[in-house]
Amino acid sequence: MAALAQPPAAVPSGSDIPTYYQVPETSYDLDWADLATLDLSQFDHPGGKEQLAKQLFDAIQKIGFFYIINFGLSQEEVDRQFSIGKEIFKLPLEEKLKYRAELEKGGYNGYKPMGLREISPGVFDKTEIYNIPKFIPALERDQPEIVNQNRPVIEGFARHIHNEIVGKLLTLFAIILELPEDYFLKVHRYEEKSDCHLRYMKYHRRSDEENEKAGGVWSKGHTDFGSLTLLFRQPVAALQVRTPEGEWKWVKPYPGSITVNLADSLHFLTNGFLKSSIHRVVAPPSDQRDIDRLGVLYFVRPEDNLELRPVASEVLHRLGYDKTTDNSAVGITAGEWVKARVAKGVDKGVARSEIGDQPIIGGVVAKYYD
Repeated sequence: MAALAQPPAAVPSGSDIPTYYQVPETSYDLDWADLATLDLSQFDHPGGKEQLAKQLFDAIQKIGFFYIINFGLSQEEVDRQFSIGKEIFKLPLEEKLKYRAELEKGGYNGYKPMGLREISPGVFDKTEIYNIPKFIPALERDQPEIVNQNRPVIEGFARHIHNEIVGKLLTLFAIILELPEDYFLKVHRYEEKSDCHLRYMKYHRRSDEENEKAGGVWSKGHTDFGSLTLLFRQPVAALQVRTPEGEWKWVKPYPGSITVNLADSLHFLTNGFLKSSIHRVVAPPSDQRDIDRLGVLYFVRPEDNLELRPVASEVLHRLGYDKTTDNSAVGITAGEWVKARVAKGVDKGVARSEIGDQPIIGGVVAKYYD
């Protein structure tokens, strides 16, 4: 019954990987979210950091999502990552399962097969994920041959994101909070152990019947675990963000952009001033419903040993965010928070559609939204 794994010689590498072509965007004019766009090419201009920080401060008052452009990677370099992800998911299942992540133990690196999460009663996810951790000795692990043969390209891409994109964004947040510019950089060092990772993600298309059973929701409204999530332009419209008024708005895939959202760690570190944004994935519009949705993402997480205790900031004091909330994570480290949320994500017995509040660790609760 099991198919034979392909021999290593058959695995595409380097220039042998087929060129990836993005699918057309939807023709529908959806109810798009109004999000700010930061031009990172301004960062090193005189006064550029300060202007970007002001723009970002204004943006996050409304919603924890924004776009960035001019981030130092060509579309060809981005599409190469989509090509690699596509080839990984084309591997036989038994080959991919050799690299299965230890999700039940809170481990996220490696392969996540479809069907581990019950989306609604009797309906399971159709999402494959392959996570690649930072390229440091403490996190080395076995990888499929397609990853090994393309390691220089993958590592260069991931390091550029972390050092040249994430580093700038973390600096802007420090400026906003009137902290030393390297404040957050010191707890997001690439060479230190943390759960930052590059992700290839494939949402397999669903039939009309499957979509109806799931209520059109592929991933219920949630927040992400770390500091920031970066989503490279994904033309298949499926991502929605929840506004402060509780409305769901579509996130438009602008050419040459990365969509960025704030996540739990920054929320904890600022007592909710930097709000962990709520988002979900739903069935695409009808003209894209028969397309598999392939994604390339980078997840930014603080160093494992960082305690998620609110920072001392005059800005937080002035704005009234200096009081520790009941749902704070004081006493919990970033590594503990991520592992606990990952393990809870594959809990058996209760469909995700039935969960509102989910206790995670130390009395802290994660919320899910319809």
